[in-house]
Amino acid sequence: MNSAKQTIDIKKLTYLAILSAIVFLLQIISFFMRGPVFSLTFVLVPIVIGVALCGFGAGPWLGFVFGVAVLVTGDANLFLSINAFGTIVTVILKGIFAGAAAAGVYKALVGINKYVAVVVAAITAPLVNTGTFFVGCLLFFNDYIASLAGDTNIALFIITAFIGFNFLIEVAVNMILVPTVYRLINIKRKV
Repeated sequence: MNSAKQTIDIKKLTYLAILSAIVFLLQIISFFMRGPVFSLTFVLVPIVIGVALCGFGAGPWLGFVFGVAVLVTGDANLFLSINAFGTIVTVILKGIFAGAAAAGVYKALVGINKYVAVVVAAITAPLVNTGTFFVGCLLFFNDYIASLAGDTNIALFIITAFIGFNFLIEVAVNMILVPTVYRLINIKRKV
């Protein structure tokens, strides 16, 4: 391996290590910032930044770290007590899918404009994260949620009771922070 390639790989590994730690730390912090039912997550910001800095593989990796952090911090305890398998599958997959989708969108658009790619990836990550959570709720927790929903449509109940508020905040935070942080990193790299 030549020296330049090795330096690039070491930089990417260093970025991934730092971003993995940030993902874990942000999940711990977000555990204390509660929405109506679940904590607000700002973890999707470093996931998208990781994609922009390190390439496609960073998305699924950092999404996996996010899923593990959710399980370790206890943010999924309500659902773990109802269906442990369904909770683990949903939590891990929603992180991995959000990271992979953001990476795919970024990769598809970066040739057109890197800032457009970052913004669209920043919107994609919470969409896929929330969408996967929604599907997981329907697949693994339908009976439990139906008991909470009463006469309300289950899908509508999930959207209004579990994900609506959090999703809107997470999209707004991603749309503001991801492009800003990415621009600051690029300014620092040029100096």
